[in-house]
Amino acid sequence: MSLKNRSIPRFFKPPKTSYFLFGPRGTGKSTMIRQTYRHALWIDLLDQATAFLYQTHPERLRQLIEARPSPSTIVIDEIQKAPEVLDTVHSLVESKRGHQFILTGSSARKLKRTGANLLGGRSVLRHLHPFMAAELGGDFNLAQALKDGLLPLIAQAGDPSDTLNAYVALYMREEVQNEGLVRRMAHFGRFLESISFSHASLINFNAVARDCGVDRKTAESYVGILKDLLLAYEIPVFTKRAKRELIKHSKFYFFDPGVFRALRPRGPLDHPHEIDGQALEGLVAEHLRSWNDYGEHHCTISFWRTRSGVEVDFVVYGASSFCAIEVKNATRIRSDDLRGLNSFLEDYPEASAILLYRGKDKLKQGKILCWPCEDFLRELKPDKPILR
Repeated sequence: MSLKNRSIPRFFKPPKTSYFLFGPRGTGKSTMIRQTYRHALWIDLLDQATAFLYQTHPERLRQLIEARPSPSTIVIDEIQKAPEVLDTVHSLVESKRGHQFILTGSSARKLKRTGANLLGGRSVLRHLHPFMAAELGGDFNLAQALKDGLLPLIAQAGDPSDTLNAYVALYMREEVQNEGLVRRMAHFGRFLESISFSHASLINFNAVARDCGVDRKTAESYVGILKDLLLAYEIPVFTKRAKRELIKHSKFYFFDPGVFRALRPRGPLDHPHEIDGQALEGLVAEHLRSWNDYGEHHCTISFWRTRSGVEVDFVVYGASSFCAIEVKNATRIRSDDLRGLNSFLEDYPEASAILLYRGKDKLKQGKILCWPCEDFLRELKPDKPILR
């Protein structure tokens, strides 16, 4: 991909009302908002002086807006830096003077911790994700996406590897250390390495806690920090109308394969194929989340695993979709690769089933559509169903 200094249109559709826009740093929130709202009043809370001003004098926002007689668009960038201003925003929204507020954020932790005013449902919540393959079109390269990820900040950098390492360090320093989220950064640094082995897997908290020298409760709180910083998420087990005994634990994912790789230690005993497989599954997971959010499909994205170990990587379930998806980092399809999907179809004959693999041909084996993963990602667009 050669994306440096290029503007890539995003699938995100901005609401016409006031809204929160959350997403990890580097997803292009500020760039997209500046392009969409060129004449907006812009309040940048990443600037320390500006953040301090609104933390101590949140009424300053009302004074600014009172000086603008006609309805305005107001962007408050990184709203978590001064949650005190949200009471004023709420009051201004309630006044119904036609102002639109766009409130961006890269962390939900401080908002949760302070019990910040989330505008009482008057504003909708939206998310911005890394690039989708279909946004990049012919510039999408699966091998490079698995290596460097699809964060706009990284994909559009001259040296993705160096930028990716700096990105991880930035989050560590600014979001974790400066906010005082953990007591010992050394423990948290070891935790990041340890938890990277759980990407696209269930988390063994006892093992993670042992690896980084903390107790289980602290390890669990560290995962909560990653989720609040939007760097990671979990997907639950699909349990609707369950006919078999299922496990209860969720699966863990970093939001971008490049970030996962930057954190994942590698040595002589680490097989590249295994790491590629984890990265591929995470890339598919993030595309499904983007498709769901941007298209407002209101589907749940989960996985299915029985206590006997039969598994399907993803189950997309909603009013317009019921699809089971298995991801294999292999160029050939073996009969055993279809086992989980066939078991799922026995229990849920209403579902569609897709096996994503690294081959070149789109095939049908029984009721299962075997789809080259790169083609699937290129064709996945929010305005269309997964299968059409």
